[in-house]
Amino acid sequence: QVQLVESGGGLVQAGGSLRLSCAASGRSFRRYTMGWFRQAPGKEREFVAAISWSASNTAYKDSVKGRFTVSRDNAKNTVYLQMNSLKPEDTAVYYCAADRSELRSIVALTTASYEYWGQGTQVTVSS
Repeated sequence: QVQLVESGGGLVQAGGSLRLSCAASGRSFRRYTMGWFRQAPGKEREFVAAISWSASNTAYKDSVKGRFTVSRDNAKNTVYLQMNSLKPEDTAVYYCAADRSELRSIVALTTASYEYWGQGTQVTVSS
């Protein structure tokens, strides 16, 4: 089993920044790709960003490229999502997730590829 706990969400004005953190415990964090997803009211959960187990590969949703940065600290079992230039359309509950396969050579983009999920943290961007 793995436990994921997100933090860092909140209310911010458009153009502002937030840094989300996801602390992992329960299995060998450093062997797994970690992803960030989000879900707005009435919409499906969507991919936002992911980082491979080695941190050598990252992937982003097109609409967040250049604004969001995913990173990880394997010594702290933590993955981060730095969000800059936030827009009202970024408002959602943000979830971190751990890949169901270890040492995957590519970064998975679909929810089905991730096995463990955090409880989510709310991000609200006001206009």
